Amino acid sequence: MNISVTGRSGRMGQAVLAAIEADANASVHATHDSGEDLAKALAGTDAVIDFTLPQLTHELLEKAVAAKARLVIGTTGHSEGQREAIKAASTHIPIVYASNFSTGVNLLFHLTRKAAAILGKEAYDIEVTEMHHRHKVDAPSGTARTLLEILNEETKTSYEDDVVHGRFGNAGPRPSREIGMHTLRGGDVVGDHTVLFAAEGERFELTHKASSRMTFASGAVRAALWLENQKAGLYDMQDVLGLK
Repeated sequence: MNISVTGRSGRMGQAVLAAIEADANASVHATHDSGEDLAKALAGTDAVIDFTLPQLTHELLEKAVAAKARLVIGTTGHSEGQREAIKAASTHIPIVYASNFSTGVNLLFHLTRKAAAILGKEAYDIEVTEMHHRHKVDAPSGTARTLLEILNEETKTSYEDDVVHGRFGNAGPRPSREIGMHTLRGGDVVGDHTVLFAAEGERFELTHKASSRMTFASGAVRAALWLENQKAGLYDMQDVLGLK
């Protein structure tokens, strides 16, 4: 498969290029960076892997649909409007849109749903923590947002009403439906995520720690190759890995 890569000079862009070079079933068709001609980079490509910024998303969708290119989106921090635009584009081309392409993290998503379905009905308080390098711009991380969405679905809570981002001052007793979200930034941490269920007398924790961006890059290449036989539609890594 011929794959174009956006964000060539970024950390993830470099990792994706290395992952493509390491995969016998893929080759680099073209690359793109800020200020360059996106349509030229997508012309004749089989698929595009995007780890850039949300500001590029609308143009990327437009050019990918025009080129009939399969699309893998790993960019996070999208607005609701941008998410709707991705959904609309998926009626024309197959898209894998995921907050995290690591096999281990997607297993964390799967196990979090199972744990929340059981423990969420009991007297367990739920907290989520995530840590990334000091250069990450969105908070909480896209992976943490996905974990929160899963927890909200399984516990019948809402992001707007029940998720608290850190605590300060005289916060008072913890409401039973509250889900705590704590974001840490520093150093060169690739990505740590923990979901904690705490009750009287015991705690249950699910944790994933990434030590290399290659786990995400290789997963994105895997997603691009998987798209070769898919119809137009919106997919995620749970689909790619067969966890649904």
